[in-house]
This record gives sequence, structure tokens and C-alpha cells, in this order.
Amino acid sequence: MAARPAPALAAVAGLVALFLALIVLTDGAGSGIPAWSATVGIAAAAALWRGRRRTRRARLVPFLPVVVAAALTASVCIPTAPTARRSPPDLPFVATQHWALATGSRVAVYHYPPARTATRHPVPFVYLNGGPVRGISVLDHRFLRLLARQGYDVYAYEQAGGGRSDLLPMGQYTISRSVRDLAAFVDRLGKGRVDILGFSSGGIVLTRALADPRVAARLHRAIIAEPGPMDGPTARITGHKGRESARDLAPAMTGPRSTRVPRYAVAFGLLRLGLLTPDTGLIGQAEGDNAFAAADLGSDTASAYCARDAHRIPVEDTERNFSFSPAASLRVQRTIEDSPSLAPRLRHSRTPAMLMIAECSSQVRQWATAVLAADPAIQRTQYLPGVGHHMWNGLDGNNDRAAAAITAFLQDKAAPLRNHPTRAEIPAFLRDHE
Repeated sequence: MAARPAPALAAVAGLVALFLALIVLTDGAGSGIPAWSATVGIAAAAALWRGRRRTRRARLVPFLPVVVAAALTASVCIPTAPTARRSPPDLPFVATQHWALATGSRVAVYHYPPARTATRHPVPFVYLNGGPVRGISVLDHRFLRLLARQGYDVYAYEQAGGGRSDLLPMGQYTISRSVRDLAAFVDRLGKGRVDILGFSSGGIVLTRALADPRVAARLHRAIIAEPGPMDGPTARITGHKGRESARDLAPAMTGPRSTRVPRYAVAFGLLRLGLLTPDTGLIGQAEGDNAFAAADLGSDTASAYCARDAHRIPVEDTERNFSFSPAASLRVQRTIEDSPSLAPRLRHSRTPAMLMIAECSSQVRQWATAVLAADPAIQRTQYLPGVGHHMWNGLDGNNDRAAAAITAFLQDKAAPLRNHPTRAEIPAFLRDHE
């Protein structure tokens, strides 16, 4: 008697595995219902065959694993998050504008005018956040307000599909579309050339913009902060990262997690493994955006801070403002990975640029040094000690230090930190695992 549950559990596990295999084979078509129907149909037929020579009561026994497996797998097919787009509410401290760009994107725009008490800088300042398809965090908004208080006319927009910006059809999320949107945004702004700060994946967009003379002509000065891989060859580089980050050291993030719900645990897990395409039929883009929560990022957030800050990582965003599109982000990343080398085009860049690197960066060091090596217009590198990937994090005056490096470059003044690494120092910088 004690051994009887084992075959039943094995049958349930086998049916769940069959269901997942069918989900992958059908790319989650029809919210997983076809895969579920086929699994239940096959299981019911097998149960009927097994019970064909049993007594009437005993014929029901083979159906128990079928019922259990059907209930478990059905939970993957039933949405628990809204399937229509649910944008975050407006922030209390800045108005949300919506601009229709010439590319067809409709993006959420935020404007921080320069403080009246500060010396006004004539060139508009544009911020490109990371993600790639993610809303701008409250922590980033605070940093932008700091720059505005120092006299900069600050604009930021959430890239198509992120935050309060409208969604695109999944097939239109590409790194080249992001670059075209940047050019269209500057044109829509209509104030001539702009200074621009691109952070993380925003740094990739900016790097690729610098390699396109038509887009680069719209840029006055460029700051590339903690960039990801700029192209396919760079993405395939394996190397070391910065000093130890808080990854695996910080307490687990609290709050709701979509990955505790079977539907989204399966969908996001298979997406991350590359077993489902970004435009999978299992969950729609809007539903995935609505379901994904800040806590789902897990140790990725902690990896943006130094190990010494593991137990005092600031809250980067509010639950109501947080927005991240996992499928669209994955789609953009794959177009980067599939792109040819950018270096031949980047070597013709003439836009004055600065590279910012964090001491405890979670990025592969060669992602930044590849940009430095290829772009002859990078005039200085600022290696910021005591910070991780998220350099303006509100801890220990880090916002002021990051702002000092940025504003010194924009005003063509002496850098607050030494120029390091230079192009000549790249081999030693990588060898010494800085």
C-alpha cells in the first residue's frame, strides 16, 4: 500500500512534463489551452485503456493522476494578471507627457526645467535609462532632479513599451528601432543638438547612435555609463566583472512575485531559457508586463551595488511605478546578440564622449573597454570608486559624485577623477581585474 503513491506521482510528473513539452512545441499557442487539451486527452485515453479490464469502481483509479495533472497544468493556462495594458499612475512630482514620434512610437516624456537659482546651461540634456524595456525608476528621477537643480534642462523618455510608453508589436522591438526612436525624439524636441546620458542598455543605444552619422549629428556630447554589449561579438565575450557586488549577499527582496504563480513562473522561466519566443502565445505582452514585479528581479537588483552595501541597498522604485517588459527586453537583447561588429562604424565617431565605469560593476569589463577601444572620440573615462552598476544610488553622496563627473565633462572642465583607464591602459586594466 505504501508504494502505491509512487506510480501515481510518477504519472502526474510525466503528464506535467508532457504538457510543458507541448507548450514549447506550440510556443504556448492559445494561452496554452491546445497543449493542455492534448495532454488531458492523451492522459484520459491512457487511463481508459488501463482500466478496461477492471471492475467499474477500480476503473476510476487511473483517472486520479489525470485529474491532479489537469488541475496543475490548467493553472498555467489561466491569467491572474490583467490581459490589457495597465500603465503606472502618474508620478506626483513630474508631469507625464506623451509624444508621438515619427517612427510610430508613442513614448512617455518627463521634463525637469533648470532651476531659476542656477546658471542655466544652453544645451538640452537627455537621459536614456536601462532596461532595455523598463520604466524609469524613482531613484533615477531623483538624480535627474539633481541635474536640473544645477541648471540643466533635463528630458527623459521611457523607450517604447516601457513604463508609461505605448507598446509596440513584439516584432518591432529591435536595437535599431531604439536608435531610430532616439533620433526621432531629438527631432521632436526641436531644440537642436542635445547632450545625452545613456545608462546600461541605454548606453548601448547611445553607442550605436554614435556609430550612425545621421543620428550622431543630433548629439552635442555623449556620456556612456556602464554599457552592456554593443553588438553580437561583444555579447559573446566572456570575462571578469568589477569588484565584488552584493549579489548573493543582500537579503532577499520582499514583495509580490509573479514567479510564485504557476502561469508566470512557467512563462518567464521558459522565455529566459530560450524555449519560448518573445511573442509566445502563452502570455500576451501586456499581461506579462502587468504581472512582472520588482521582486522578480531578485539578485539582479543586488548585483548593482557593492558588497559593502549589501545590507543597505536603497529601495529603487515604488511598487506602483515599477514597470518591466521581460519579453520585449529579451527581444531587444537578441537583436543585439545577432548584430555584426559595430567597431568599424564606431571608429568614425566624432561626437565628444565620456565613458563611466563603476568599481563594483556587474557588467563584463570588456563590454565597456570594447567601446573605449573602438570610439576615438571618447575623451575621458571616469572610474567611480565605491559604487556598483547603479552609480547614482543615493548612498554616501554618490549622486553628487556622479553628477560632478557628468557636469565637468559637459562643461569641458577638469575631471574630478583621473582619466582611467585610457585606451593604452586597457590591457593592464583587464589583467589586474580592476
